Amino acid sequence: MPPRLTIDGRVIRDSHGRQITIHGINVAGDAKNPARPDLPSHVADEFFDGDDVSFVDRPFAVSDAHMHFSRLRGWGYNTIRWVFTWEAIEHAGPGQYDEDFVQHTIALLRIAKEYGFYVFLDPHQDVWSRFSGGSGAPLWTLYACGLDPRKFGVTEAAFVQNTHQDPAEYPKMLWPTNYTRSCCQTMFTLFFGGKDFAPKAILDGMNIQDYLQGHFIAACSHLARRIHEAGDLEDEVVIGWESMNEPNRGLLGQQDITLVPEEQKLQKGTSPTAWQGMLTASGRACEITTWDFGGMGSFKTGTKLVDPAGETSWLSSPNHDTRYGWKRDPGWKIGECLWAQHGVWDASSDTPLRRDYFARDPTSKKKIDYEYFTNNYFMDFYRRLRDAIRQVHSDCIMLCQPPVLEIPPTLKGTSDDDPRMIFAPHYYDGVTLMTKSWNRLWNVDVFGILRNRYLSPAFAVKIGETAIRNCLRDQLAAIKNEGIDYMGEHPCVLTEIGIPYDMDKKHAYRTGDYTSQSLAMDANHFALEGSGVAGFTLWLYTANNDHQWGDQWNGEDLSIFSVDDRELPMSAAELYAFNKSRNSLNRSPTGNSLADSAKSAPVTPEMLKSTLKTPSITSDTAPTPAYLSNKGGFRAAEAYVRPTPLATAGSIQEFGFDLRRCIFNLSLIAATSPQDAAPTEIFLPEFHFPEAQTTVEVSGGKWSISIDEEGAGTIRKLRWWHGEGAQSLKIQGAMRRPGIAIGKEEEEESFVGKCRQSACIIM
Repeated sequence: MPPRLTIDGRVIRDSHGRQITIHGINVAGDAKNPARPDLPSHVADEFFDGDDVSFVDRPFAVSDAHMHFSRLRGWGYNTIRWVFTWEAIEHAGPGQYDEDFVQHTIALLRIAKEYGFYVFLDPHQDVWSRFSGGSGAPLWTLYACGLDPRKFGVTEAAFVQNTHQDPAEYPKMLWPTNYTRSCCQTMFTLFFGGKDFAPKAILDGMNIQDYLQGHFIAACSHLARRIHEAGDLEDEVVIGWESMNEPNRGLLGQQDITLVPEEQKLQKGTSPTAWQGMLTASGRACEITTWDFGGMGSFKTGTKLVDPAGETSWLSSPNHDTRYGWKRDPGWKIGECLWAQHGVWDASSDTPLRRDYFARDPTSKKKIDYEYFTNNYFMDFYRRLRDAIRQVHSDCIMLCQPPVLEIPPTLKGTSDDDPRMIFAPHYYDGVTLMTKSWNRLWNVDVFGILRNRYLSPAFAVKIGETAIRNCLRDQLAAIKNEGIDYMGEHPCVLTEIGIPYDMDKKHAYRTGDYTSQSLAMDANHFALEGSGVAGFTLWLYTANNDHQWGDQWNGEDLSIFSVDDRELPMSAAELYAFNKSRNSLNRSPTGNSLADSAKSAPVTPEMLKSTLKTPSITSDTAPTPAYLSNKGGFRAAEAYVRPTPLATAGSIQEFGFDLRRCIFNLSLIAATSPQDAAPTEIFLPEFHFPEAQTTVEVSGGKWSISIDEEGAGTIRKLRWWHGEGAQSLKIQGAMRRPGIAIGKEEEEESFVGKCRQSACIIM
């Protein structure tokens, strides 16, 4: 059968020729950690038994899949970025694939197919591996490179929450600094540049670069092959593959290992130079500067003596070579720093010998900056992965993800200017992410600073919420346009963007007031809608998120779902039931409230059917729907459960949802009138657009609103059969106060009404 989706320049189209907006979600954060034993990143027991684990039931059990997929479909998502790790497939040892996990994945993909999702696979990693403070690669890859993960803590080669002295006090956002510590610097250097910079690192007759890349690509290919053999998944649900998540260059391009590179903007805790990292990894004591992160970036706080007391993060014996059957070249000595063996420094005198060892490509002699790294070392890997996947899945769409916020590879007009490629950058509002707070007063144009668009960083500061929202939008538009300039005419899909929910020291979890989260989430979606990108996959959905440990990984808490929060009532029946439960407390609703909309909306058989087919999770055993539970807030769901044009019969000119006024606008240009079976389709959540409080204005044609079955799921849509040429649509819904604490709606007047009374100005 023909591919379900095709690429048409900067847009994605379905088999009817309609423009598809990728309105997606990452599923799921649970995939980073094994299920048996259950090892979230705050648990130390059995942590180093990395070969003997199972990721079956990750991201969730097959028995729970309908519940999760039904929820996500009801929230309007049409795409899933399917998170899995190399470790999940090949944890037992080189070439030993976990077929139970592969078949579990296939079973989940078959259920996702029932809900009509588009799925692309994400071989995920963060700072290389769980054992270096993140996720991704199997434990044995560290042993293959001669490293001893049990010594990473004392040498500060990596900060790992599982082995932290108090996991509950693991500093927020410390984990990304592992990219600039010795373990990750070594692993990514060997993965991308081992042949050039570690020629002595020969394992089983091949350079460690080929060994690591070969196993990574083979593991991905194995999963792709099993999906192909399943016979009913390729192109029908699995539409593509992404390259490695957030690749890093390691030491490649460091012009002087005794200095912190100028481009290293994130510094938190101890911030060693590469040279200091080599010393502490080899057991030497070093006085290292310490940093913290504030609203304007990193700032120095002092120094700290890091003294491993002779402990080294390099393996002391070849026992693991025997265990895995490796034949290590005699020129690669176990127990000694690999970089000392290559003449970077002298271990007898502890002096650097070649400070610029990683500065230039030894073959071309050209200076390595991030642009050179991306066009050479990264692209060499990307081509290997792309070609291997397409040998199995020939029509696969490849999502090319270069290093985060770096200049994309120069592919325009070359043989790599692939007509079935998507540019897949990531973007986070760094100020909000690092400070875990939504600052409505000011923010910074980080992308503009990185591209040297300001004479001084002070000029990049944006004052006021309107300026902040516009700044986020303009940054995403600039990222998209840069991709077109360098890579050619390809869709831009932000495969990660999101917000932290544990803002303001978890204020929302104590009060149920998610105003900050709602404003931040709405600002991000405003930016996405206004930037002209082809879509996004929001980071993140975590099935086991809770208020104590968040996403169960490194203190992160970005999941739009939590077992400790209520779910947004989605149908008229749910709204009615929610209102009835609140009225039983003898409260008096006010004008424009949720209660009014629920009373006035009829409960039809179709709506009841929708409610019954969309189960909700609760954290207790009672069958009470989640929207009627005694939990706190709706987790800012009103900001991410929002209308969007899922399929447009023509080309979108612009669209957006004004959350405060509850107005959705869409303008498009259609070459012809849509087919009867393929009109423009818009996801229309009933929470914002209850039947009795919704008005629709169109430039022409006819429209209808219905709750539709899509396979096993249901979704509420507005269908619009318009004419050709320029067309516009406006939908007005029910205005509500964003982020309000549950149980306090009756104490508040409508958001707009209150503003009118106080004569305030909505920015």
